[in-house]
Amino acid sequence: MNLTSRQLNLFSESVYTHSPIVAAAIEKLSATAGAESRGAIFTRIEVVDFILDLAGYTEDQPLHEKRILEPSFGGGDFLLPVISRLLTAWKSSQHTKAVVEELGGAIRAVELHRNTFSSTRLAVIERLKQENIEEQFAVALADRWLILGDFLLSPLEGEFDFVVGNPPYVRQEQIPAPLLAAYRRRYQTMYDRADIYIPFIERSLLALAKGGCLGFICADRWMKNRYGGPLRSLVADRFNMKIYVDMVDTPAFHSDVSAYPAITIISRETPGATRIAHRPAIDRATLALLSAALRARNLPKEVGPVRELARVTHGSEPWLLETSDQMALIRRLEKQFPSLEKVGCKVGIGVATGLDKAYIGDFDALDVETDRKLPLVTTKDIVSGEVQWRGQGVINPFAEAGGLVDLRNYPRLCRYLEARRESISARHCAQKTPANWYRTIDRITPELASRPKLLIPDIKGEAHIVFEAGKLYPHHNLYYVTSDDWDLRALQAVMLSAVTRLFIATYSTKMRGGFLRFQAQYLRRIRIPQWADVPLGLRAELVEAAIQRDIHACNQAVFKLFALSNEEKSSLGGNGD
Repeated sequence: MNLTSRQLNLFSESVYTHSPIVAAAIEKLSATAGAESRGAIFTRIEVVDFILDLAGYTEDQPLHEKRILEPSFGGGDFLLPVISRLLTAWKSSQHTKAVVEELGGAIRAVELHRNTFSSTRLAVIERLKQENIEEQFAVALADRWLILGDFLLSPLEGEFDFVVGNPPYVRQEQIPAPLLAAYRRRYQTMYDRADIYIPFIERSLLALAKGGCLGFICADRWMKNRYGGPLRSLVADRFNMKIYVDMVDTPAFHSDVSAYPAITIISRETPGATRIAHRPAIDRATLALLSAALRARNLPKEVGPVRELARVTHGSEPWLLETSDQMALIRRLEKQFPSLEKVGCKVGIGVATGLDKAYIGDFDALDVETDRKLPLVTTKDIVSGEVQWRGQGVINPFAEAGGLVDLRNYPRLCRYLEARRESISARHCAQKTPANWYRTIDRITPELASRPKLLIPDIKGEAHIVFEAGKLYPHHNLYYVTSDDWDLRALQAVMLSAVTRLFIATYSTKMRGGFLRFQAQYLRRIRIPQWADVPLGLRAELVEAAIQRDIHACNQAVFKLFALSNEEKSSLGGNGD
């Protein structure tokens, strides 16, 4: 990704002239009371110290001669330990200037929420006074260091040797429209459905001095999913992804989070190898040893908690952070076989109505014309691994020829919808096009119900692939696969196998508890041969394994399908041996 002149001038003062409507949106957010609505998650001190060590912000450095930036300081989880390290390093050095002159430029920390800013400012002043810094100088330092404002829009002078923190995790829907538009104008990585931590990372990276280092703990979704593509490209072009520490299922924060967190250390230097560690115990001794291993000049030859991958970043492509033997298998299959959709398989997602309580109900009880409803399959219908329909149905307001049906031709449907018009019309999609107030968000195509399909829930711990014979319409919490070429039972065996799980685990984001996202964008990454190239005997073996729901048999057949070597089988845990 080539940076535009707009990006290169990102930090110039003129960029930050706010319109009244943007200023009002910032003011509204700065007064928001709830930590959750601000995306505030608080980090444990052991993890903070671990990140500061990994980034190189250590007391043996002349920290008073360095500059560190904290983009969203909140209650001071990072800021206060940074101050402690700065003061310790400063006191051990020779200094002749006044404390404000020597330390005033060492820290810049930004916070949007006014009450949080005020309380943490007082904590900073108190911390400085505890170090025998006179109150007037403590106040002066706090006022030099701390900035009340929106990090993404506030002017910042100069470059920084370190940027550390836990950027806020806020979805686009929670950001006022004028503010979101302002972010999009300024940040090239604010792409698709990007959450707010994405431009936080972009601006932080662009604020680094040459050789500078960023150390963040945040969701890792951007490393693999669609909206992270421009940010991955930025890192690949101009930075070095030095360290990645998978923090799933570790108590890294003071509260539980559903997202899959990771620590990333990214430096402004020539790209090189990436050191990787997974799920460390959160105690000081363990993290200190791990930090030393991650930062060691040379990794020990014996197998340990740290491994090194040579080429993690590659343009906007998803980052593959699995073991090298698994990566080699993925790369071989991608080179040798076509993708799922190139062999005649279609991946889709079920219908989103925008108001399920109005459009979905007991099929027999839905009082509309027979051709205006379809039997619906949801995740609750397939929990056993087979379809056990619970009798739900969905209203279909679409005409076969396209567009919506004329309600004058369907009196029962008209009566049904009019009785619920107030709530249906309140939906965002209805307000955008009032004349089409009764449409569902997604178009419903009845022929999909009659097609045999594989059904796949979005979030699962293991692959949960269910065959549906062609009687039900999928709900929006289900992905589906149809095919005119591949036998769906044989395809089900492939989808249930360890090979498919490797593809999903490699490209998808994980959720807390190790759950994977079986979304369309990741399912489309799966590689399989053309159906015509599958021998007849192996076809029968795949079909029988799927019908029996025998995962071991599925693996045995699929390993034959891809001609996996013993080493490749071993990389998958040896399943199928």
